[in-house]
Amino acid sequence: MNLETVTGMVLSAMPIGEYDKRIVLLTKERGRISAFAKGARRANSALMAAGQPFAFGTFTLYQGRNSYTVNSAEISNYFEEVKGDLIKITYASYFCEVAAYLTYENMEATGLLKLLYQSFVALAFPKIPDELVRDIFEIKALCFNGEMPEMFSCVKCKRKQKDLHQVFLGGFSSKAGGMICKECVSQVSDLLVISATTVYALQYIVTSSVEKLYTFLLEPDSLRELKEVAKQYMACYAQGQFHSLEMLDVFTSSFEKEDFRKQKRLEK
Repeated sequence: MNLETVTGMVLSAMPIGEYDKRIVLLTKERGRISAFAKGARRANSALMAAGQPFAFGTFTLYQGRNSYTVNSAEISNYFEEVKGDLIKITYASYFCEVAAYLTYENMEATGLLKLLYQSFVALAFPKIPDELVRDIFEIKALCFNGEMPEMFSCVKCKRKQKDLHQVFLGGFSSKAGGMICKECVSQVSDLLVISATTVYALQYIVTSSVEKLYTFLLEPDSLRELKEVAKQYMACYAQGQFHSLEMLDVFTSSFEKEDFRKQKRLEK
């Protein structure tokens, strides 16, 4: 039996037959692959942990003619803090869907796997807003996919950044692929006007290592601007249908309405 050990995270799992599971793994060595975990639904199965979504660790696989089979697994993180919160589970599921959308079998995926892992760690850290984690994840994931926005010069006239406030009073264009100076705004149709703080945040996201990504916070106005940039950029370069995002929009909308009603009651 030809066995191979890979490091990865379970993006999704679905039952197969009476006792088995089919899991989708994002791996450092093989990119996104599917594998069968035979007997993973049995109560005493050694592969029960390997069949859980978000499980991160090392997986020993047997590669058959048409598919992989999990022979054994050592799980180092189950992200229980994330699984204990419905909203965080939905964010995590969305991140996994995006990772699955952007990757293929036998492609290099070290950066995206690191990003996914660190994003889960950030979700479990209560001081970092979930929405900020999402925005950073989306932008950095697209960077790993080859869609890094130009944040240090105008993408139209190539004018370099000298004075942020003077040169880049224009804004950001996803279709153009980055910053637009004030003299080139007429050349784009999707301009987002953003503050200097948001520009700095975007510059930090695109240039920083994954390990240093989740080390800053933003004021509400800048967070809203970053959210619009990430939303527009995803719509432009990742046009898949993400079911978890639909659920997330419903949840967040409900919470925002409830917070609004609470605020109105306090004002009365």
